[in-house]
Amino acid sequence: MELEPVTGLPEIRPGDDIAELVAERADLEPGDVLTVASTIVSKAEGRLADLEDYPVSGRAQEIANRIEEIAGEEKDPRFAQAVLDESAELLIDVPFLLAETRFGHICPNAGIDRSNVPDHDILLLPRKPSESAERIRAGLEERGYEDVPVIVTDTCGRPFRHGQTGVAIGWAGMPASRDWRGEEDRDGHELGVTVQSVVDELAAAANLVTGEGAGGVPAVAVRDWEFGDHGGSDELFRGVEDDLVREALREWEFDG
Repeated sequence: MELEPVTGLPEIRPGDDIAELVAERADLEPGDVLTVASTIVSKAEGRLADLEDYPVSGRAQEIANRIEEIAGEEKDPRFAQAVLDESAELLIDVPFLLAETRFGHICPNAGIDRSNVPDHDILLLPRKPSESAERIRAGLEERGYEDVPVIVTDTCGRPFRHGQTGVAIGWAGMPASRDWRGEEDRDGHELGVTVQSVVDELAAAANLVTGEGAGGVPAVAVRDWEFGDHGGSDELFRGVEDDLVREALREWEFDG
């Protein structure tokens, strides 16, 4: 497998066509998988905002006050309001905000970014990242690049581990996971539970090349990787009805 960064992309502005910009700079081949950082997808879709655009509700002010009191960290209530507006559910409100976005991803602060946002205060995640991925995939196809799946990526921390890794928040042109259940291991035992989240694994691999900070490259082509002869699934975000961790968090209260 090879990871080829798409270099030379300009600062993305609202209305920019990411497929066109990538097609002008990348020599994609059928079967390549294009990973695109959510940052530039959001910028192209105009998901930039200013904190003054968020009138503070009583709940947002209460959250900000509680975080400052318990965690000793000043929290702008307007930022808390932005998180509430972008969330389907707030699972933790102190000592930090852990939210489910409206498209099903669970992450701190509903994925709202305060870095690399020229001329604005915050950058929101794409509203529907899989639809964003499909638009980019279709745009590449219009420009002669057929059979190129697209993954929209973000970076996220993980429970029980330090550090962040790349994850997929949207995808198009390929299943989210490949299903090994029913296949056999090396000893002939049938696999019963293994479902491999390939979009997350490709996002994490691409993030090694994408990098962070000012020198980051927001798009990477994954080459010479094959899905293989496996069943596929688009289930990535665990449903509420079988998410035991979410159920526990609903009953949990922070005791500082």
